[in-house]
Amino acid sequence: MEIHLWWINMELPAKQWLRENNESESVPDFVAEAVEGAGGSLTGGTLTQREWDFIVTQSEFVD
Repeated sequence: MEIHLWWINMELPAKQWLRENNESESVPDFVAEAVEGAGGSLTGGTLTQREWDFIVTQSEFVD
């Protein structure tokens, strides 16, 4: 499932961890569980580059 469909269902602590640890090679269990619980999945223990890019874009401030 595409990240834009499951990101809104993520728990806030997991979203915050992902924002603060951009492009991490692995994520802690609570983040992995939150991703899967929201409908996403991990590839090799982390997100895809496209998913990381989405998170960065969603985290940017709008002028």
